[in-house]
Amino acid sequence: MIWIIFIALTVVSMIASKNVERKFKKYAHIATEGGLTGREVAERMLYDNDIHNVTVQMVQGTLTDHYNPTNRTLNLSPDVYNGRSVAAAAVAAHECGHAVQHATAYSWLRMRSILVPVVSFSNRWVSWVLLAGLLLIKTFPQLMLIGIALFALTTLFSVITLPVEINASQRALAWIEGRGITSAETHPYAQSALRAAAYTYVIAAVTSLATLLYYIMIYLDRR
Repeated sequence: MIWIIFIALTVVSMIASKNVERKFKKYAHIATEGGLTGREVAERMLYDNDIHNVTVQMVQGTLTDHYNPTNRTLNLSPDVYNGRSVAAAAVAAHECGHAVQHATAYSWLRMRSILVPVVSFSNRWVSWVLLAGLLLIKTFPQLMLIGIALFALTTLFSVITLPVEINASQRALAWIEGRGITSAETHPYAQSALRAAAYTYVIAAVTSLATLLYYIMIYLDRR
């Protein structure tokens, strides 16, 4: 039964990722009202939120857009940085949403930032610890528990990421609508694009939680 759930989640995850790519390609051909580029949208949203210490820059790749709170940079992929579409505006504003969260000390973002170094350590070792724990579960069950604890940290990170991403999208959509970047006709496209991206985070969190429960079941069953 558990394998059926994992296969289903994997398929759903692949569909969600393809859906994000499809929608962003589609909405990349729909122009915004003012014709601003993603860079200009980002700079204007930062200015409107009285944020003057964040640098907007271009990074290579597709859908590689992200905000880096460590060096306060807003990194936009070429299609978003130079794009004048609804998709580009939505992505740029979403990443600005993270910058606004950082500037206003948004609690969920602070929690996620605290977990970053811990989760980085966990990701480096969790697979090896769980493998060793499975092999030695009869003689050294504590090792399996350590692996479960490490994996639980990554699951917690995935869960905390959900409100962070959803809130960033809410801030983005409210701002681009209020600023007239999108109209009554084009705003639903921006909503659709960011909603599709949010689904990928939901699926990732559910998959991580299901995997955690699977390891817990193995531990309880083999003790």
